[in-house]
Amino acid sequence: MPVTTRTVEYPADGLTMVGHLALPEGTDRRPAVLIGPEGPGLNDFQRRRADALAELGYVALAFDINGGRWFSDPDEMLAYAMPLLADPDRMREIGHAALGVLRSEPRTDPERIAAIGYGTGGAIALELGRDGVDLRAIGTVNALTTGRPGEAARIRCPVWAGVGSEDPIMPPAQREAFTAEMQEAGVDWRLVVYGGAQHAFHHPTVDHAVLPGVAYHARHAERAWRDVVGLLDECLPVISPA
Repeated sequence: MPVTTRTVEYPADGLTMVGHLALPEGTDRRPAVLIGPEGPGLNDFQRRRADALAELGYVALAFDINGGRWFSDPDEMLAYAMPLLADPDRMREIGHAALGVLRSEPRTDPERIAAIGYGTGGAIALELGRDGVDLRAIGTVNALTTGRPGEAARIRCPVWAGVGSEDPIMPPAQREAFTAEMQEAGVDWRLVVYGGAQHAFHHPTVDHAVLPGVAYHARHAERAWRDVVGLLDECLPVISPA
């Protein structure tokens, strides 16, 4: 299916964000998906994910979190990402700004939007849910973040989460805290643990040189993507025009 793409700039968090919008063939309104990147920022990996979703018939926006920057230095990335992850209001501001861009696209069906994300971008997707945004689904990879007490009860859609069994950043205690929060809030949640995978296992260009405990796992990366697409197919199916 032919896909049209364009770069979109918009303000958020005191920065000019640079997102990647992908549109499916046609002129009709379609369900839409926000795609959040991991801490280093938006790169071609998430852009290709947006393009892949557009090929399936979704309007897709891979949003930015770092003002157009990609942090190649892990210390610089952590210095930016850790304060952001500790500030739910900042994460929500970034998420709402991207959501506004996606909703303003004429091809977007504003009543049918999902949010998926990797690492920090997944945490932002979860914060949109905790803020009560009307989403059809939330999918995260390597983002088992917990929120402020009681706010998970505002999540109004199914939540799917994937994590590597050997992820030192999202260890078993973090998994337990996340699932306890979802369960207590009455959320329709699922957690998939990918055996032998480490943090950022989905990303082809990462390795231990970035941070200890970070490594690509090709087989599980493919499985996690299939799981994300399955979540969207279940909760936000594309209905082709007659």
